[in-house]
Amino acid sequence: MTRKAFDNALKEIHNDVLRMGSIVEKQIHQCIESLVNQDEELAEQTIKNDDLVDELQREIEDKCIKVTAKEQPLAIDLRTVFTNSKLIMDLERIADHAVDIAKITLRLKNEKYVKRLIDIPEMSSIVNGMIKTSLDSYVQRDLEKAYEACKMDDKIDALFKKVFTDMIKIAEKDESKVNQMIQLVLVCKYLERIADRATNICEGTIYLVTGEQKDLNE
Repeated sequence: MTRKAFDNALKEIHNDVLRMGSIVEKQIHQCIESLVNQDEELAEQTIKNDDLVDELQREIEDKCIKVTAKEQPLAIDLRTVFTNSKLIMDLERIADHAVDIAKITLRLKNEKYVKRLIDIPEMSSIVNGMIKTSLDSYVQRDLEKAYEACKMDDKIDALFKKVFTDMIKIAEKDESKVNQMIQLVLVCKYLERIADRATNICEGTIYLVTGEQKDLNE
């Protein structure tokens, strides 16, 4: 493999990662929309689209292995391939959590919500911002954006605590709503995990640019 062919292969992997990221961002938006509107069809579509993410992950992993095997990569090349491999793992897990939320939509499809869902969509909006900013940091090799995305995680943690407290109070007043409260708290937990995965992407960008391993999930 010539250097030009190698660079083209890396560019193809890069584009595949961005395509995967775009699908995953849509997954998050759809799963929360399906929950808020109790849209069974949209929830089913979110679950179905997970196959696209899994297929892309396999394709990208295969390309990463082949491009490494065909050339003696430079240190920066190895960092790029390693970062891509780790990034798609995080994207795949984010998509899995979107599916988890869509499945909760299906479980609650026939229940009337005890209160209007406000905090969960807000959490989702922040999470989507984290994912977009973390992917932008990767594309642009922008350390400032990487740290900016990580700072958003504090808002997610605060909202999770608020929702958890609110749900406990509701469950204490009406035991018949305990299951619904548990399911909605799980949604928040999945969003929190998605935020952690976005932070992982930022760590990958920092490693790609600087060669330093950072733990930002503290």
